[in-house]
Amino acid sequence: MGLRAGTWLRRWGGARAWGPGERAERLVAWLVGPASRPWQAVSLAVLLGICVSTSLRGNWGSDNAFVVKAADALLAGASPYEDKRFLYLPSAVVMAVPEALLPTPVLRWLLPVGMSGLLAVGWWAALRLFSVPLRSRFAVGGFALFAIAYKPYVNLVLIGNWTAISAAALPVALLLAHRRSWVGAGLVVGLAIACKPMLVPVGLLFVLARQWRGLAAAVLLPVAVSLAGALLMPSPTLFFTKTLPFLLGGQDAYALPWDASPIAVLPRLGVPEPVAVAVAFAGAAGGLWGAWRRWRRPDETDEGQLRLVETACMVMLAAFLVSRPSFDHYLLVVLPLLLASGVRPGSMPRSPWFWLALTPQVVLLPWPSELAHKRRAFKDCATLCGLAFLLARRALLSGRVILEPVTTAGSPPRTEPECAATPAASASRTAF
Repeated sequence: MGLRAGTWLRRWGGARAWGPGERAERLVAWLVGPASRPWQAVSLAVLLGICVSTSLRGNWGSDNAFVVKAADALLAGASPYEDKRFLYLPSAVVMAVPEALLPTPVLRWLLPVGMSGLLAVGWWAALRLFSVPLRSRFAVGGFALFAIAYKPYVNLVLIGNWTAISAAALPVALLLAHRRSWVGAGLVVGLAIACKPMLVPVGLLFVLARQWRGLAAAVLLPVAVSLAGALLMPSPTLFFTKTLPFLLGGQDAYALPWDASPIAVLPRLGVPEPVAVAVAFAGAAGGLWGAWRRWRRPDETDEGQLRLVETACMVMLAAFLVSRPSFDHYLLVVLPLLLASGVRPGSMPRSPWFWLALTPQVVLLPWPSELAHKRRAFKDCATLCGLAFLLARRALLSGRVILEPVTTAGSPPRTEPECAATPAASASRTAF
């Protein structure tokens, strides 16, 4: 069983001789091993504890309340867009009607469970995409640790924002796309857009893959449901005359303290607004360029999952840089996918810089008073920009080539680019 001192010392001596790559693979092998029943129970208790504590708080479901209010307005014969805080498509009103019919005490307990369940679905799909066993230590303990340590997770469960639908839909869509069901992936993305138009940028992935039927499904489904919703409500044109201008303007002072977009954060630090807009759009353009480069570079040691995930995440991060507003829980759409990719060599979670970018979001990490409370957007912006930069840098630099000496008969060693060019190793160090 490896309990003898001699056996332990021999193993320790062998471990000291391992290289960084071997240590990482040994750790991954341990993580994908089965989790014990006590650990499964502890993880379940953590998730249920978050749900129960959320249900007992007085400010639960604050974001979800806007959608329920819109559905109530529809049932009462009024226009949902009379409320400037309702910013979704008409299809979302139809989707919210079942919630509006539930009593508030029932919704108080169901909403946190539903939010956690949607995030768990996204984690499940991300694990299946990378063939990670669902009962492994990584699957069971990783999700519980993510829930308790990553503050935006608790925030999302508390406010009940429909970002959770996109966080579940994107991994499921990528799983279907990897299994060559692009139409199914398009339907999943379209359903998520019908609820909240967050995954609209993912349409670029269908364009890069030249999957036109999947793209058509992603576009036509929310359009059809939105048209049906518009026919059921009075004054649907208020969406274009009132809601859309309000949204494109970045909302108002109510959302500004939590807006993590560089367009909103940099002016609060003294940067002129035109410069902030230019910086944000330059970063987004670099991210889209990186997504295109990443899609064109298949991985020899991977069946396409890593390329699919990193391209989709790069597109979403580029969109978050210029969207107004851009909140902390938006990153929950891409983080489960990036974390699950850590089981693959050369992935971003094996770089120490990835974890450094996430440190501003760690629960209980002390920060200066000027970054506390309503100024937390500075921390959120730092994480967003850090992840976008690291992923774009990885996409743009991984295609480099190195020249190796080649020895031919009857000649001294020399370097021949045309025959010695090989893909360079990943620029990120392994620290998984």
